[in-house]
Amino acid sequence: MIKGLYEALLPVKDMNRSLAFYEKLGLEIAHRGESLSFVWIEKGISWLGLWEGEQVNTPYHPSLRHMAFRVDYEDIKQAKEWLEAKGIAVREVFGFQPIGPIVLPNRPQAHAAIYFDDPDGNLLEFICPIELDTSDQEQMIYLHEWEELQSKRGKE
Repeated sequence: MIKGLYEALLPVKDMNRSLAFYEKLGLEIAHRGESLSFVWIEKGISWLGLWEGEQVNTPYHPSLRHMAFRVDYEDIKQAKEWLEAKGIAVREVFGFQPIGPIVLPNRPQAHAAIYFDDPDGNLLEFICPIELDTSDQEQMIYLHEWEELQSKRGKE
């Protein structure tokens, strides 16, 4: 029955500013409304709704104001430079400095991720699965460290 996630919503303060930010990320405006707009993540497959209102003042919590975008492995490796070229700062998370993607160990899965904020403090993430059903990674590490470990193991 379920084929995928079609829609998620984030609160915003200024619709025009938010739409400009998400367009900078390469997302196309699907619908522009006065207090609710949508940008395509994948046209006809999934979109992100931006809802202008007081909810933007809700204190940040990842269960309320977080969105992760799936990216390819080669892209996650270049994500920091790509974001910074667009004037978007990568942020520190989980005690890791914003020097590059980190590996999230959700055994038996492992994902590479990098985090940044939208103009309203919603936490955004680029994420890429790097090991499915086989990961024995137990600690968060930087992606470049994970790649070194994989090379030593002959797995990459």
